[in-house]
Amino acid sequence: MRLLGFIISLVLLPAVAMGEDYAVGKLLQSDDFHGLSQWKCELEGGGKVTVHDGKLDIDVPAGATIWFVPRLSGPLMIQYDATVISAGGPNDRVSDLNCFWMATDSRSPDDIFGCARSGKFADYDQLLTYYVGLGGNSNTTTRFRRYIGKKDNRPLLPQNDLRARQDMIVANRRQRIELVAYGSLIQYWRDDKRLFEMHDDHPYTAGWFALRTTKNHMVVENFKVFALTPN
Repeated sequence: MRLLGFIISLVLLPAVAMGEDYAVGKLLQSDDFHGLSQWKCELEGGGKVTVHDGKLDIDVPAGATIWFVPRLSGPLMIQYDATVISAGGPNDRVSDLNCFWMATDSRSPDDIFGCARSGKFADYDQLLTYYVGLGGNSNTTTRFRRYIGKKDNRPLLPQNDLRARQDMIVANRRQRIELVAYGSLIQYWRDDKRLFEMHDDHPYTAGWFALRTTKNHMVVENFKVFALTPN
């Protein structure tokens, strides 16, 4: 179970897991999606990234990375709700609810936008980042990787390659995603279930966040970034 959060500055904070070393602190960043000023898109094959009704709508025929422009510094938790749409549209493929967090580019470490990228997945090999591909490969795999900044080298440990049905995407259902970077402790939560955890001897403690997908239609809402403090 997760404990109920508390309210700071009239914002409902996320639940904090029982037994975790951290507690949720102040709100650092948020977006209610009334515009795209805080986001930068890298689209392999075009498509549409729009906002409406307080939601970010991503409808793309190929690879897409949508960066949150502000640089983030931990310890922190990134939280958002995402729904993968299956309603008969041309890109309504239930697959690839993915993300990067604490990302820098080894070629321009001080500026994630200092190197051109096309949106093609291979363009991101040289990131230093944490990555989860939820429901990848047409919703058959869920994988966690720690990128090491080398082309054609995206390490994957066997324990971080999930194949069970319960670890995949459920179409048309809102899912709460929480990404934790608390010093050496790195976690990925989906709907109050911790899917991945690692203790990183050389953690990525600052960088950028991005939504990532390919041939997909999804909506994202309630984006927030919280500081984490000792529990």
